[in-house]
Amino acid sequence: MRQQKVENRIEPKNCKKLYRIMKRILIVGAGGQIGSELTVYLRSIYGESNVVASDMRECPALGESGPFEHLDALDTKAFAEIVSKYKIDAIFNLVALLSATGEKIPQKAWQINIGALMNSLEIAREYKCAVFTPSSIGAFGPSTPKDKTPQDTLMRPTSMYGVCKVTGELLGDYYYTRFGVDARSVRFPGLISNVTLPGGGTTDYAVEIFYEAVKNGKFTCPVPSDVYMDMMYMPDALRACVELMEADPSKLIHRNSFNIASMSFTPEIICEQVKKLVPGFTMDYNVDPVKESIARSWPNSLDDTCAREEWGWAPKWDLASMSVDMLEKIREKKAKGLL
Repeated sequence: MRQQKVENRIEPKNCKKLYRIMKRILIVGAGGQIGSELTVYLRSIYGESNVVASDMRECPALGESGPFEHLDALDTKAFAEIVSKYKIDAIFNLVALLSATGEKIPQKAWQINIGALMNSLEIAREYKCAVFTPSSIGAFGPSTPKDKTPQDTLMRPTSMYGVCKVTGELLGDYYYTRFGVDARSVRFPGLISNVTLPGGGTTDYAVEIFYEAVKNGKFTCPVPSDVYMDMMYMPDALRACVELMEADPSKLIHRNSFNIASMSFTPEIICEQVKKLVPGFTMDYNVDPVKESIARSWPNSLDDTCAREEWGWAPKWDLASMSVDMLEKIREKKAKGLL
């Protein structure tokens, strides 16, 4: 097994001193579900002035705590000017249309998802930046092994979102081997957050169930009761981004992209967990056929051995602890009139 990993090692043409510890960071797509929380998290580590948030939308909260730039990630000139202006050495590209949304407008999803990534990689090549761009369990497809999906396996996704993610992984590796761009990535499972509402993903139900439990005591689930999907609480996801980008490059056999895992469950399993914490909670189903098709094509669970061995990945949250924290934070929001 170890010999196989060594054979799969990706070596660039010029690999000497590629990596620098991040000092000046640009987050592209900072107004999204991950970006809005990652910006705050990175500013708490690297300093508010050293993390530049950017998005097409105005994001007043992000502009109050540090530098903010209005940016269309497809505008190469404007993108490069921001990198030059702030002397950026690490780009976090979080621009993407998510899985369910991408199926409604697949051509636009490709244009946005791949266009933003290509600009990130090209500008990183020119300005000698590192690049982080997330992949996803959506990169896998129905022909992928379902249980404990290996790091290196068949990847034939059936959604445009998945096609973009596989393309992104290959582009990241290409820019590393061809141009020496320090590109790194993780395959995120479904992300569960108490801060930012989701926006068009197949795994959104695992966030919505908590909000509906607090607000209404009931929830109508759009995903079938028996479908397992990997999930992760946002604090673990944010930590994974930093730990990978700060990892010793000499220990990375893989780069684009690492399986990372935390918990795997079906709607019925999470429903039972919520019932323990919200007396009288009920859930029924109104299955969305698009989300069902996507969900059934994804793995039940991921094998994250490579991430654990190569850069020390280990989750801190499980379903039980995450559920308690989610409900506590959402109840606090409700008490403040924020729901």
